[in-house]
Amino acid sequence: MKIGLHIGKFHWPGSPENISDKLTEIARVADENDFYSIWVMDHVFQLGDQFGIVHGPEEAEMLEAYTTISYLAGKTKKIKLGTQVTCNFFRNPALLVKMVTNLDVLSKGRAYFGIGAGWFEREAVGYGYEYPSLKIRFEMLEESLKIFKHMFAGKTEPFEGKHFTLQEPINSPPPVTKPHPPILIGGSGEKKTLRFVAKYADACNIVLGTTFKNAGRLYDDDKDWDFWKERLEHKYAVLRGHCEDIGRPYEEVEKTATTYIELSPESMSSSDVLNICRKLSNAGCEHLVFNMPNVDEIKPLEVMGKEVIPEVLDY
Repeated sequence: MKIGLHIGKFHWPGSPENISDKLTEIARVADENDFYSIWVMDHVFQLGDQFGIVHGPEEAEMLEAYTTISYLAGKTKKIKLGTQVTCNFFRNPALLVKMVTNLDVLSKGRAYFGIGAGWFEREAVGYGYEYPSLKIRFEMLEESLKIFKHMFAGKTEPFEGKHFTLQEPINSPPPVTKPHPPILIGGSGEKKTLRFVAKYADACNIVLGTTFKNAGRLYDDDKDWDFWKERLEHKYAVLRGHCEDIGRPYEEVEKTATTYIELSPESMSSSDVLNICRKLSNAGCEHLVFNMPNVDEIKPLEVMGKEVIPEVLDY
């Protein structure tokens, strides 16, 4: 199993003045402690108090995803970099290919391409975007995925779709990662999202709830890690079915999941985290990404590097 870090907030003691220094420290320590990947959200608002201390009020500090992840590429050496996940309707899909390709080139092959349909109406309207219906958002997402494949294959002929038309989609230089940075689709919808994963993507990402008790609506004291393991098993089984339907080997898709922990003497121990990793690995997860609200304390990253990451390599 591989372990990733999801940075879901940027308001720490001393912020906003220390955002740059603290974020740099977090990324470098994660890199030095053998985290496989680092991720940021593609939001312009925070997610709201409904998520407890994990994220915070909409007005709290939030950094734009691609400038942030590009900055972190320059501050790290080996860790993979991506967004969980890009809001598809924020940017033209051809420009998105160019941005992810640039990240991959400048990081020497460390980019992931996380993508999703988008869901946060308040921030979209707040920034002047149209907020299409769910049906239209999924139409746009599938069309974008076709464009990603078109451009990553080096095709420059026009692309004509219902929502996007490209006259000459040149993408030079090409990505360092061959054939292209892994396309990761976020979401767990069984009829469309997981079918899109089977048809177009290299990885899936399913966000799980948590037993971490300050995580707002992500916490439910009627649920434990066995519940989340079973949920993950079910979603992967649905994905396997979609792969079988189109004749694609299920093993080609990287199975990732994201969840929330607080590694601290008052909350969770490294043994607790290892138990989570073991359960979710047994469910089929190959790449587990942790959002750690106390990540600014740095010590949790060091504990992960010493006591968790070396142990889960064989899971």
